[in-house]
Amino acid sequence: MTDVGSNISTDPYVLMEIIRMQTEIAKLGLDLGGVVSLVADRVQSLTNAAGAIVQFAEGDDMVYRGVSGIARPFLGLRIKRQGSLSGLCVSESQVLRSDDTNEDHRVNHEACFRVGLRSMVVAPLNHNETTVGALMLASAVPNAFTDRDVRVLELMSELIAAAMYHAARNETNELYHQATHDSLTGLLNRAAFYDRLRQRLSIARRQSDNAFGILIIDMDGLKAINDRCGHRTGDAALCEAARRIGSVSRESDLICRLGGDEFAVIVPEIKNRERGVEIADRIASEICQPFQFEGHELFLNASIGAAIYPENGSDVDLLIEAADQSMYAVKRKRMAQ
Repeated sequence: MTDVGSNISTDPYVLMEIIRMQTEIAKLGLDLGGVVSLVADRVQSLTNAAGAIVQFAEGDDMVYRGVSGIARPFLGLRIKRQGSLSGLCVSESQVLRSDDTNEDHRVNHEACFRVGLRSMVVAPLNHNETTVGALMLASAVPNAFTDRDVRVLELMSELIAAAMYHAARNETNELYHQATHDSLTGLLNRAAFYDRLRQRLSIARRQSDNAFGILIIDMDGLKAINDRCGHRTGDAALCEAARRIGSVSRESDLICRLGGDEFAVIVPEIKNRERGVEIADRIASEICQPFQFEGHELFLNASIGAAIYPENGSDVDLLIEAADQSMYAVKRKRMAQ
């Protein structure tokens, strides 16, 4: 349970990986959400961590905006800043370490138990001279981390900080908009989807008669467009699909791009699966209309699965699994025709 300085040497392998990551981050451009996901995955692979978490300070909460390893099921999780090690890291703007969370009064014991954390190190994420979040190494065993791990964590946190600086400097949107929105379509991204879905579940559990649905939308035909016409045309097809989903959705519906050719919609106040299928059919019908781009007539289709709370599940994983299975059933039926 120590505070850690940065005067630790770094081995050449780590430095080469950092250089490679700088190249990958440059390719991501202003996609801060993509940078966050990349760093979470890579920092775990370079250390003794069983998982990594990128948290942003939002109001009184710390929100999991990027996850890997044992933390992957908890994307979008919110914990209170006060009484957490990451919250303290933000307040003090310094690297903090807990070698055994069971014996550390600074940590959120409930969150540690839920995620399965026994040791952790957190480094501050700084933007415009303000600490706005934390990058965490997580392990399920005590005393997991070495001084080398701490140095790697510091270097990775600096990469995220640089990405945040460029995202905010080059766009009129605020930093958190960059972290929570897809840079191509402008829709909410995967991390924001999980965050909003957890919030919706929390509301539904507190209130009776508050059913809602989720739709998982998988684009059919995008690979063929990319192969035939190039990725620029494929990107245009994705943007058009996003626009069409929005055109037939209600203002209260929450539309997200989960990544690749996959979208999702959170549909409040939906009472049964039949209604979910009806909405899915309306979106699919809109998406499948051809459109023109730079002389190409493009044809898209979509396989859409629906899941309803609480009919198909009472937590995040069960609902998404049910919607995925529904989507794959639609895809198999179309392929069999």
